Amino acid sequence: MPRPTSAARDKARRLLEQALGPSKVLTGEDACAAYAEDESEAEGVTPDAVVLAETPDDILAALRVAREASVPITPRAAGTGRTGGAVPVAGGIVLSTFGMKSIKEIDRRDGVAVVEPGVVLAELHAAVEAEGWFYPPDPNSQADCCLGGNVAENAGGPRALKYGVTRDWVLGVDAFLIGGQRIHAGRRTTKGVTGYDVTGLLVGSEGTLAVFGDVTVGLMPKPEHVMTLMTLFSDVRTAGDAVERAVAAGLLPRCIELLDGPTLEAMRRAGNAIDARAGAMLLVEFDGDERTCERDAERFGETAESAHALEVLVAQDAAQRARLWSARREMSRAVRKLSKKKLSEDVVVPRHAIGALLEHVAMLGERERVRHLTYGHAGDGNLHVNFLWDDDDEVPAVVRAIEGLFHEVVRLGGTLSGEHGIGVLKAPYLPLEQAPELIELQRDLKRVFDPSGLLNPGKIFPAAPHRAC
Repeated sequence: MPRPTSAARDKARRLLEQALGPSKVLTGEDACAAYAEDESEAEGVTPDAVVLAETPDDILAALRVAREASVPITPRAAGTGRTGGAVPVAGGIVLSTFGMKSIKEIDRRDGVAVVEPGVVLAELHAAVEAEGWFYPPDPNSQADCCLGGNVAENAGGPRALKYGVTRDWVLGVDAFLIGGQRIHAGRRTTKGVTGYDVTGLLVGSEGTLAVFGDVTVGLMPKPEHVMTLMTLFSDVRTAGDAVERAVAAGLLPRCIELLDGPTLEAMRRAGNAIDARAGAMLLVEFDGDERTCERDAERFGETAESAHALEVLVAQDAAQRARLWSARREMSRAVRKLSKKKLSEDVVVPRHAIGALLEHVAMLGERERVRHLTYGHAGDGNLHVNFLWDDDDEVPAVVRAIEGLFHEVVRLGGTLSGEHGIGVLKAPYLPLEQAPELIELQRDLKRVFDPSGLLNPGKIFPAAPHRAC
């Protein structure tokens, strides 16, 4: 999308300051530049203004101005996305909901919470667990990411194996449309099939259909007990075999995390003591009543040993569990230290195809001479394949490796993203997975919500080159 004219940009700034006052509108170039990027390497355009929304009325005002001035507007929460979803591709307005941080309600009678979009996920977890309740979605960026971004991207996380992703827990949303219209979609009840599932459509729409205000989420009673196991294997093939055996035996951990050999080496470099013989690790967690957890953990340990595990360790207390998960949650940062650039591709394949995909990745790395490592959620087949490089002349080989990865994922019956979304970076590859008719249907839906294409343009559908994330 082309950048707005100078006259349109000036008009937008003037209208925003009139509607909101200068304290809620940033227009200085240095201040706005911080909102031109997220946690990906997507290249944005410095916005002409940034709205620091504190209330629903602030959101409505910004959306009205965007339409009146005909400038694009890009919603943003914490900016922790990995595919450029919050990156403004044509300048205009960035609408930040990061300041809307209230947990408005935790209803212990019905297991429901009402939360503003700027609430950091870890803070929501702590608040509901203090009341004896549990909100399962847990992306690894939970210490930084906000609920509004989680809803926009339909975020997942390790616990998705047992509990599903964000969409499975969002009951209703306050949604704000371009031009300043406010709707409420959904309900407060667990069940409800009135009309179309507009809530389900909006969750995961990557900020292209609406901007979120209050989000109503379902809760469940907090599990009384949690057990975490760390199992080490000589290679990823035997680790994958252990996962298949465990699931075939009827075991359902709340998460099964896989880390391959190069990932373990990155962890060792970051100061984690891991057996040098290990070429793969599974981090497995069960929850429920204590007796069931102990029984299932024992059965998983036996299954791992039958698959030739090198070692099976059980965390003895909450502190040990926290140390195990801390290393996993810091994995992406540890990997970033290995090279100047990295691209982490979030893909999903059927669980039985994990081994085949990893073998293909190894072949691609050898053929293209590109460094790589893989970790992710083995229980549901959602893997993060990382390609690493230092010099610009390596980029063509990286791009070929990415294309080879995506083609193989689709061939194996998988999908291009399990939790990071399509955004800017994966948009060129959408036709690999989806037919033209389906893509056009989604474009039609976009036009219903946003006829002028002003709300978060350039996401999901554009024909732009792929860049590192």
